[in-house]
Amino acid sequence: MPITNLNNNHLSAAQVTAAKDAVTALESALSTINVSLTPDDRQKYGSINEQNKLLVNKVNDFHQNQPQLDTDQVDWDEFADDYASRLLMENIINRLASLMKRLENAKILHDYDNYQASLTDYGYTSFMAGTGAPGFETKMEELKQFFLKPAPKDKPVYPKV
Repeated sequence: MPITNLNNNHLSAAQVTAAKDAVTALESALSTINVSLTPDDRQKYGSINEQNKLLVNKVNDFHQNQPQLDTDQVDWDEFADDYASRLLMENIINRLASLMKRLENAKILHDYDNYQASLTDYGYTSFMAGTGAPGFETKMEELKQFFLKPAPKDKPVYPKV
């Protein structure tokens, strides 16, 4: 017998509402920074690699600790705002990625439970259809489409040597 009900934890109606409201609030809070990039834009601007992040961090370190070495050609207030925003967004992205992984894991278990229960129901339906119980033949015909076996492929013919 397969293991079923791997995830018996379900959100209450109040928790579902709170989660949906929290996502809506987050979407609203971040709406001012929503930017749509085309695939070309994403390729052009891309994400700076780790080596370049180290450069940015080092320049920021010099700016913070030895501002007399700063160039006048950089808007340092904007640089500081960009740097703070980048750190904030990276932190939020990491937290959301962790949350997404946990949600995906929970969903996988619920999917598995639903599939196993559906297989059990199909087995019962097949049995009941075999007994001639009313309605089960129609249900079985509807469900068996999901269990069709692929047509056998023609076996290759090899010439005799």
